[in-house]
Amino acid sequence: MVQKAVEKSGMRLDAWLAEEQPEHSRARWQALIVDGDVTVNGESVKRNRKLQAGDRVEWAIPEPVSTNTLPEDIPLSILYEDSHMIVINKPAGLVVHPAAGNEDGTLVNALLYHCKDLAGIGGEKRPGIVHRLDKDTSGVMVIAKTEQALNELARQFKERETEKEYLAIVRGVPTPPRGRIATTIGRHPIHRKKMAVNVRSGRHAVSYYDVAEAFNNAAMLRVRIETGRTHQIRVHMAHLKHPIIGDKLYGRSQPGPARADRQMLHAARLSLSHPDTGERLKFQAPLPKDMEELLTKLRGAQTS
Repeated sequence: MVQKAVEKSGMRLDAWLAEEQPEHSRARWQALIVDGDVTVNGESVKRNRKLQAGDRVEWAIPEPVSTNTLPEDIPLSILYEDSHMIVINKPAGLVVHPAAGNEDGTLVNALLYHCKDLAGIGGEKRPGIVHRLDKDTSGVMVIAKTEQALNELARQFKERETEKEYLAIVRGVPTPPRGRIATTIGRHPIHRKKMAVNVRSGRHAVSYYDVAEAFNNAAMLRVRIETGRTHQIRVHMAHLKHPIIGDKLYGRSQPGPARADRQMLHAARLSLSHPDTGERLKFQAPLPKDMEELLTKLRGAQTS
């Protein structure tokens, strides 16, 4: 049990606690207040209680409970790991989080098996998913091991302090060879599994592309994203009329060597600051085999 006296009047209880112990989010403190794990002057109170100078606040953080998700021995390609976070090279085909139809065999199942030092997030022993990659997108992904790391990494993504570069193999060669795409992206008004540009409820989305290599009817692009909207790169490439090869949702299969079983999109590089030390870190994941093989076919078709 931790006890501390309030020095100044007027602050909400949940905000005061989040300031005193920022390793826990304000939402987490609100849940603890509701559960009765926080008292003011020995009494349970509401989360919006305005504190007065001299109030005595006591709190206890319960031990994290086990999550209902089961650990599974699924191999992981680990690029970096310490007690605060883990960075992996996610393979294509691996779903990030359990959901209806994908209750097991996910990245979270694999992390629960691998990470024996999870400190607990939101009261559960589980990894903190900071950002997501689509099931069929491969590449660099960072996951938090502690609530403090999750909060700080999420802040960096929100404040656009991270740098992300993707490699995408698209149909056709964009003109001009480099450019900026700025639209809104939101749920498609008819096809609910798809996202679309410039819909009424859309959110601002910005991507930058640069042709790294051009072929007869395809190109490999370097893509940087300023924002992180759902399916952003896939939607923006389709908007340019250069859909990502293999994208069954936003593109169409065509004859010739430019074919693939999944979208040819890879999160190649990620730069961020360590959530505890502040050290700037850069991570890189090599191009996966299926993308390398497609590039070889495209280069061969160009010279034949």
